[in-house]
Amino acid sequence: MAQQERYGLIGTGSRAGMYVQALIGDHADVARLVAWSDVNPGRLDVYEREVVAAGHPSPVRYAPEDLERMIRDERLDRVIVTTPDFTHADFVVRSLRAGADVVVEKPLTIDAESVRRIGEAIAETGREVITTFNYRYSPRNSTLRKVIAGGGIGRVTSVHFEWALDTVHGADYFRRWHRQKAKSGGLFIHKASHHFDLVNWWIQATPTRVFASGGLRFYGADNAAARGLGKRPSRGTGVTGDPFALDLAADPRMKELYLDNEEHDGYLRDRDVFDADITIEDNLAALVDYDTGATMSYSLNAHAPWEGYRVTVNGTEGRAELEVVERGAVLIGDDGRVVVDPSMHPDHSAVDEVRPDSERLVLQRHWEGAQVVPIPAGIGSHGGGDAYLLDHLFHRVAVDEPLDRVAGYVDGVKAVSVGIAGNLSLASGAPVLISELELGI
Repeated sequence: MAQQERYGLIGTGSRAGMYVQALIGDHADVARLVAWSDVNPGRLDVYEREVVAAGHPSPVRYAPEDLERMIRDERLDRVIVTTPDFTHADFVVRSLRAGADVVVEKPLTIDAESVRRIGEAIAETGREVITTFNYRYSPRNSTLRKVIAGGGIGRVTSVHFEWALDTVHGADYFRRWHRQKAKSGGLFIHKASHHFDLVNWWIQATPTRVFASGGLRFYGADNAAARGLGKRPSRGTGVTGDPFALDLAADPRMKELYLDNEEHDGYLRDRDVFDADITIEDNLAALVDYDTGATMSYSLNAHAPWEGYRVTVNGTEGRAELEVVERGAVLIGDDGRVVVDPSMHPDHSAVDEVRPDSERLVLQRHWEGAQVVPIPAGIGSHGGGDAYLLDHLFHRVAVDEPLDRVAGYVDGVKAVSVGIAGNLSLASGAPVLISELELGI
């Protein structure tokens, strides 16, 4: 039996579930969850029941301020950080200096000063930081990487990347802590760091300059007033007939993690998306230059009627096009609630015919006809990427040839560098050179 590494976990919201299940399930032979920490003891209770039910001893609880003692006393090899984005840098730096390697959920952090702090701690300690970019492991994205790396389109000259977040997924960023830019860095950081990492990885390039535009044009109080939406409920739980309301009581997992535990920290997971205190953008665009000479045009919309993305990669010998429909429509049932699965709606057939959930990669070389490139089946969520990511993560795979999917600290920095520069460009109205941010890349 392989030697088990000792893991600690900081943050036990919904995203932590993937790691907890891996540590008590498929990867329990090489990794053991021995300690954890959260400001909310109720959420720890939820996960503790699951750990014990799976036949494992309950991890030792520590307060967040006792992180260093947790690492020392429990002899931790690694700490997994799944806390809100603005806290990442503190927990990463403290963990490194206390003697543990770190696995951190994307984004690495939200601003330049925090990137520099993490970089200094890595240089000081020599320890490892892994950023979990699961989209790299999705078979459709890996297949596009193979096409480009194999020379299918020659040298890359430009990329167009459009991401549509629908009114289920997109709206959710405006209900919770992500809605405040000081906590999430906005969607340029929290969400788009996934996308920027994909492009960096697909074309094997480093971003050098960003010119951005965007704004809050759909959500928020001003937009609600302009559309005559009237008085809004402050939160979604208990509200009926409002497609933008999230009822935590209707979802057993949301209820046990959040609604049942509000008393401990006051965190409301279901706030109205048309509140006055939203400071992030819901429409974003950017032009990004790379050190290879390529340029990307990028756009993100957080209130689309369907969810998915379109990527076009142009090269000196042809063009590759990837289109993914993750959810063909967001529909409303007879009770006024959102129907996430269109097949549950009486009129779903027309929707399925026009925009079925699908993925398609097309390669067309100069002077040749177009061809569909087969995409292998995946395992698990995030386009089939999570299972592969977890396997590499817990087995400490460092070299993943020929795809090079393992993302380290530098990859995390490159991904957030575009969003950090983009936010500065939004504020100034001018392009921003990433080299001037002194991020160490």
